[in-house]
Amino acid sequence: MLKYTVNRLLSTIPVMIIVSIIVFMIVHLTPGNPAYLILGEDSSEESIAQLEKQLGLDQPIVVQFFDWFKNVITGDLGQSIYSSEPVLQIILDRLGPTFSLMMLSMTLALAIAIPAAIFVVWKRNTIVDPLFIFTSLLGVSIPEFWFAMLLVLGVAVAIPIFPVAGYVPIVESVNLWFYHLILPAIVLATVEIGLIARMLRDSMLDNVHQDYTKTVRAQGIKESMILMKYVFANALIPTTTVVGTMVAGLLGGAIIVETMFTIPGIGQLLIDSIHRRDYPVIQGVVLIIAGIYFLINLLIDLLYTFLDPRIRYD
Repeated sequence: MLKYTVNRLLSTIPVMIIVSIIVFMIVHLTPGNPAYLILGEDSSEESIAQLEKQLGLDQPIVVQFFDWFKNVITGDLGQSIYSSEPVLQIILDRLGPTFSLMMLSMTLALAIAIPAAIFVVWKRNTIVDPLFIFTSLLGVSIPEFWFAMLLVLGVAVAIPIFPVAGYVPIVESVNLWFYHLILPAIVLATVEIGLIARMLRDSMLDNVHQDYTKTVRAQGIKESMILMKYVFANALIPTTTVVGTMVAGLLGGAIIVETMFTIPGIGQLLIDSIHRRDYPVIQGVVLIIAGIYFLINLLIDLLYTFLDPRIRYD
C-alpha cells in the first residue's frame, strides 16, 4: 500500500503542472487590467504603465508563467496584487470557515442520508420508496443559489430566526459558530443528501436478495439486523465513492454559498480576487482546491482496503 500511495502522490506532479498552466492562461487571458483597477479611472497611462512594470505585468506571458511557477515549486505562491500579503497566508487564513462549512454540511448530509436510505430499503415495496425517489430527485435538482435565497427570505428575513450573514470561529463560541453556519450548511447538504441516499439505497437493494442474505434469513435473524449488519456493510464501497466526489460538490457550492451568506472562506476569497483581478490569489486558490480534491480521493481509495479486506493495491 505504501508503494501505491507514493505512486499516487508522484502522479500529482504532472496533474498539478497541467492545472497550473490552464489556470494561469485562463486568468491572464481574461480581459481586465489589475493596475487600472488599483489606480482607478482617473489614473494616467504613465502611472498605469509604471505599476504594471512594478507588478511584472509588462513581461511576456510566458516569462510571467515561468517566474510564477518557479516560485510555486518552492512553496511560494507569490504576493497578492491587491494587499501585498503572501498568498499562502491569505489562503490559510480563509481555510477555517470553508472547512467548518464543509464539515457541518457533510455531517448533516450523512446523518440524514444514511438512516433515510436504510429505512427505505426496510420499507421497500411500499409507498415509502416512490416518495423517497421523488424527494431525492427534488433535492438533487434544486439550484443552490435559489434554495439559499428561499432560506434567507423565509427564516432570516420574514421570520428572523437565523442570521443572513457573518461567521464566528468555533474557538470563540460553538453556539454562535453553529448559529451562523446552519443555513449555508443546509443549502450545501441538500444536494448531497439526495445523491448519497439514492446511491446507498440502490446499493443495498442490490444486496438484499443475494444468496448470503437468504442464508442469514433462513437462520431466523430479523430483517432489520440483516440490513444493518450485512447489507449495509456491503453497500458502503460505492457509497464511499459518492462521498469522495461530494467533496468536489461542497467546494464548488461553497463558492456560491459563501458569497451569498458573506462567509470569509476561500470561496468568498476567490470571488473577491476575480473582481480585483488579483492573479496570484486566484491561481493559488485554484491550486489549493485541486490539491485538496486529489488528497481526498486518495484517502477514499485507501479507505476501500479497510471496508473490504479483499482489496489490495500491492
